[in-house]
Amino acid sequence: MSLTDSHCHIDAPEFDADRAELLARAAAAGVTRIIAPAISAAGWPRLREIARAFPQVAPAWGLHPMYLAEHRPEHIAHLREWVERERPVAIGECGLDFFVEGLDPDTQREFLIGQLRLAREFDLPVILHARRAVDEVTALLRRIGGLRGVVHSFSGSRQQAETLCGMGFLLGIGGPVTYDRANRLRSLAATLPISHLLLETDAPDQPDSAIRGQRNEPARLRAIAEAIAELRGETVEHVVRQTATNAAALFNLPGTASQV
Repeated sequence: MSLTDSHCHIDAPEFDADRAELLARAAAAGVTRIIAPAISAAGWPRLREIARAFPQVAPAWGLHPMYLAEHRPEHIAHLREWVERERPVAIGECGLDFFVEGLDPDTQREFLIGQLRLAREFDLPVILHARRAVDEVTALLRRIGGLRGVVHSFSGSRQQAETLCGMGFLLGIGGPVTYDRANRLRSLAATLPISHLLLETDAPDQPDSAIRGQRNEPARLRAIAEAIAELRGETVEHVVRQTATNAAALFNLPGTASQV
């Protein structure tokens, strides 16, 4: 059974002490492909080296809205150079965050629009962060046009989910779906077409309920697949197979890595 973790920050410093062991645990748990989105230009070279060392890691280059203080206008031009040279599987993580205080909305929009235009130009999917900003992100996707991608850690309404699915976008579902109190998310995971769902850990963040308060890691992806399968009344194998197929199609992945 080959799982694809569609969103994991494998380059995070929380993994520096045991990254190889962590990836070995992931492989033992059946996680054979990991999409690793970047968060700032300063981290692109490091993520590239990690992806070269571990072929199951597929990097994406982007500028995360929560790290706005680290971004500079020239980073969009630098991103273009990286995309041309490195040929990532996606642009991202990019988006809007209207939850964290002190992140200027207009500057966030400028960086997001620049990245969406690059994604359209290079025909790459986008990995989107949309916290308390789903409607505005959706509006920008319509405005730019010609885009595809995933809204990771989706936490919006059913109407927002259906709108994004109708536009051909996928929704990333992670650890929060394992919490009983996440009624809206669990209902969406149970009833949305599985063709629009991806599995993700967002490790080292967003641990599932069994490891609440602990460091998350990609080996925990199966717990998310099991939770979604139970909610849907489907087999774990079906959920794993379909979401891996969705990820392969979205990110144009080559043959799935079978081992570390």
